[in-house]
Amino acid sequence: MYKLVCDTFCEIYSQIEYHCDDAFWDFGQHEPVANSVTVFSRQAFNQHYEQIKELAAAGFFYPVLANPTEGSVILKYQCARLGLLDLLKQHKMALVGCGDMEPELPHLFYDSYLCKPYEYQENINQCARVDEIYAKLHKPYKFLFLNGRTRPHRKYMIESLRPILDQALWTNLDVSPVYSHTYQTDLLDRRTEIQLLPKQYELPKFYSGLSLVHKNSFVKNELFNNLWGEIYIQAEPYIDTYFSLVTETVCDYPYSLRSEKIYKPIAMGHPWIATANRGFYRDIRNQGFRTYHNLIDESFDLIDNNQDRLDRIAAVVRDLCQQDLTEFLVAAEQTSKYNQQHMADLGPRIRAEFPQQFLNFVQQTFNLNE
Repeated sequence: MYKLVCDTFCEIYSQIEYHCDDAFWDFGQHEPVANSVTVFSRQAFNQHYEQIKELAAAGFFYPVLANPTEGSVILKYQCARLGLLDLLKQHKMALVGCGDMEPELPHLFYDSYLCKPYEYQENINQCARVDEIYAKLHKPYKFLFLNGRTRPHRKYMIESLRPILDQALWTNLDVSPVYSHTYQTDLLDRRTEIQLLPKQYELPKFYSGLSLVHKNSFVKNELFNNLWGEIYIQAEPYIDTYFSLVTETVCDYPYSLRSEKIYKPIAMGHPWIATANRGFYRDIRNQGFRTYHNLIDESFDLIDNNQDRLDRIAAVVRDLCQQDLTEFLVAAEQTSKYNQQHMADLGPRIRAEFPQQFLNFVQQTFNLNE
């Protein structure tokens, strides 16, 4: 029978703690346990990956990199950088992340971000203001468009929608150049400015953290005082816009990652359009959420070519902004409130079911007896 050992800094430790036979806080001071499933945080894995790789290749133990704040291509790149892809394909190690990946890479998709917005009482208080979105039919902005770190698809959407951004409540927290992409365009060579929310829309406890003179090209840490400020929800930006245009973390990789970026408007009961990978809408519907196919053309979700998909999403946004958004908002209310309630119900269930899902996953992946 195998033993389960876990890094106490690991993000899933508190959820599997009562199933663990042993734990460690510093792998460098820990005696590895033979025939164990040993779960590592990202930090410990990065620090000790050579030793972990050697022990896994020899069949001494079965390491699991549990990094549920990352996933999909982000986690795949991390493994490629550390030279771990062959071990993954051989089922000598496994991953826990917040996104999906190729079937040959053993991974457990833990939809952790779905649970996070409602873990903060201040967010729950703001989300309770959902009726204010639908009571205010005449709004100063047409859509909410929040962008953090530079990614090719975000830059592409900002520049594609530049002619109508004066109608948007939008941000851009990173002006770093786009160095690598496959898009055939000069849009990504254009200069982009830092764009913050007007003060009345920003979280009061964070706005003062950023001066008018930005020290860095990426200002998120300045804005949020080095905290995870983007998880917090402030109702006003949603109340004063008709829909959210979400630019998810992943777009060019054909496997979904659902982060706080999509779950914040869902939690707030706000209509949304997602800029993401092919199949993102399919996958989120498989989670029981409803989309707005009766109000907009969502066929872009089936477009394989990434740039063509972005072009179609931009066209959908432009077309929507030319319509009567009051009618759109009224028609979207039932779906948005359904999604809000579904998220509130689904989150606790995902948390409760995760420990057993994890145990089943490692037993199946490593072909272990209970």
